[in-house]
Amino acid sequence: MRYPAQHKQRTRQRIVRSAARRFRSRGTERATIGNLMHDLRLTHGGFYRHFGSKEQLFIEAFEQSLKELASKALSAIRDAPRGGELKALIDHYLDIEHSDDVAGGCPVAALATEIARRPPKARADFLRVLINHIARVAKYIPGATVEERERKARVLFSGMAGTLTLARVIVDEQQRRRFLDDAKKFYFDAMRQ
Repeated sequence: MRYPAQHKQRTRQRIVRSAARRFRSRGTERATIGNLMHDLRLTHGGFYRHFGSKEQLFIEAFEQSLKELASKALSAIRDAPRGGELKALIDHYLDIEHSDDVAGGCPVAALATEIARRPPKARADFLRVLINHIARVAKYIPGATVEERERKARVLFSGMAGTLTLARVIVDEQQRRRFLDDAKKFYFDAMRQ
């Protein structure tokens, strides 16, 4: 049976979206292709009609996760009062709900340690995707030049990803909220300078 090209593209997107959630929640070692395809009611062999390797899927899933993150952040920024864009960006990222949603949250906070162990070529692919994401949000960071805004955005994003990772370790919700609130204030004050 031959399917139209749109069907193949929709199936590919379904695989990427599902893998993005699965990789963030389970990591790459525990997220097997066989289980992913089975849960999507697709054949394991069918995976290779869409992707050359699990690594290719991982990179696309990482990129999809960052697009989802950016979409949510940009929505929060659009809803912010004029001049409140930076605060909205930080508040959205360091939100308790984001902290609770590992599968739907930031892929950097969930997967950075795994990516760091990959070969240089693979890390370069992830870095390219990450730099593009940071460039999209840098315009909401105060700074005299594009370079300064992007530099500050890199520091802010890496710091917030680390903060989110540590917040997820804190079991007591009140302590986690306090930790996130302290971080929000710190990053907001640091970025305004």
